[in-house]
Amino acid sequence: MAEFGSLSLVPPLLAIGLAIVTRKAVLSLFLGVWAGGVIFTGGFGLGQTFEWIAAAIGDSTFHAQIIIFTLLLGSAVAMIWRLGGSHAVRDWAIERLDTRRKVGVATWLLGLLLFFDDYANTAVVGSTMRDVSDHLRISREKLAYLVDSTAAPVATLAVSSWVAFQLSMIESGYEAADIAASEVPNAFAVFLESIPYNAYAILAIAMVGIVVLSGRDYGEMLAAEHRAAETGRVTREDARPMQDVAAELGEPSVENPRLLAFFLPIGVLVVATLGTALWTGYAPGASLYDTVIDADYAVALIFGSFAMVVSTYVLGYTTGRLTLGESVDTTIDGFGIMLTAVTILVLAWSIGNVVEALGTGEYVGGVAGQVLDPALLPVVVLGTAAFVAFSTGSSWGTMAIVTPIAVPVAWELTGDHTMVAALVGSVFSGAIFGDHASPISDTTVLSATFTGADLVDHVRTQLYYAVTVGVVAAALLVVWGYTRITPWLLLPVGVVALVGLVYGLSALDGRRRGVDPAVSDDADAAVADD
Repeated sequence: MAEFGSLSLVPPLLAIGLAIVTRKAVLSLFLGVWAGGVIFTGGFGLGQTFEWIAAAIGDSTFHAQIIIFTLLLGSAVAMIWRLGGSHAVRDWAIERLDTRRKVGVATWLLGLLLFFDDYANTAVVGSTMRDVSDHLRISREKLAYLVDSTAAPVATLAVSSWVAFQLSMIESGYEAADIAASEVPNAFAVFLESIPYNAYAILAIAMVGIVVLSGRDYGEMLAAEHRAAETGRVTREDARPMQDVAAELGEPSVENPRLLAFFLPIGVLVVATLGTALWTGYAPGASLYDTVIDADYAVALIFGSFAMVVSTYVLGYTTGRLTLGESVDTTIDGFGIMLTAVTILVLAWSIGNVVEALGTGEYVGGVAGQVLDPALLPVVVLGTAAFVAFSTGSSWGTMAIVTPIAVPVAWELTGDHTMVAALVGSVFSGAIFGDHASPISDTTVLSATFTGADLVDHVRTQLYYAVTVGVVAAALLVVWGYTRITPWLLLPVGVVALVGLVYGLSALDGRRRGVDPAVSDDADAAVADD
């Protein structure tokens, strides 16, 4: 492969920069891929550009599976809307969740509960809470942040669709370190030991709790929240929501909508997904651990979303609310509301093909690997992984690139399995940090999609919080590197620091903007009286 050096950074950074400046995600991503084609071929590069875009679907079964999952979920969302399920759950929740804080806490807890997969998490939580948060004039940007920051962070810490991949990365890292087999620890044991070093994921979850319980915001989120509370516009006036069900499908013509039309399909999705995952991972004599680790979660998501659609068909037919023909038409309409999301996903994956061809990850990893102070290794790895994830939009891709570099370096410099675990946690931590800050990340796209937010607005508002958490996580890793204080003691210090930063930054920003750093309860009361 040709050596492209720093030029390999141009395509992803161009796409990200243009997306933030122009707020045109599709155009920005395409131009980023095209820039990669020009660099790779040394010519016009358009043929190479479309080759990468086609390969983003055709060369990856996993990508195709995620597209099928997304389209099926779009169909299910449309069916639930037509059956009146969205209105029923909104009316039910409005009676119980009558303040912004209650909606935020419910979103946070629901995100923690659905730990088994980040894609399913964003789909269920975003779809469930969108109408309720709209009623209480919570900005779509805020809802997208709450959903995004309790999806991947939760999945990377729990027994989820991430675990098998993360364990394989740990094993790959030890293989690259060329350590004697007798000295290689169990991958799951290393994973468990790495958890407290995954500081960004843990603190990101805590940050969501701090923000919703305090009711305080800062940065672009503060402006978005005041806009929504004072004007009722949950999105910016010229925003382009990733999904607008009401605009696409119109109001459902269903009298007395029932909660069953919402909760049954959601329940079917969860049960069918988990059941299929266990089924695909099962083998005679296999333990539950092996079954979970060996499960095919991509297939499980497709089966789950398909079962969800089938359940809506059954509901529509048995209740007499939708004929078979109307259900089919609604399914096609549901595919349509996901068109923007699928387009952006394909282009984001195409950027991944670009950076793989240009060697972006290897270049960044090689530059960062020149920092040899063992005490600073965790924070260097965190920063490296964050930059790779920001540039590529893939947390899993980042883990695949950085882990085989980080583990051998840790072993060569220290010969310490604890340092290896610390670097593994730092890789996972940085991968999610960069993912949250990047508009070309699939989980960022899907979080905006299922909450109906504008993608770039979601990134712009979330970035302040992601950077705050990232800085605190980095500081904790530096302290650990020089003191070796157990990270379980450092993490509570990090939470306290986040509380102070949220209150301090929101007060400063509120004073600068001339607004209250928290939307008052009067706004809730005004909405309730409407």
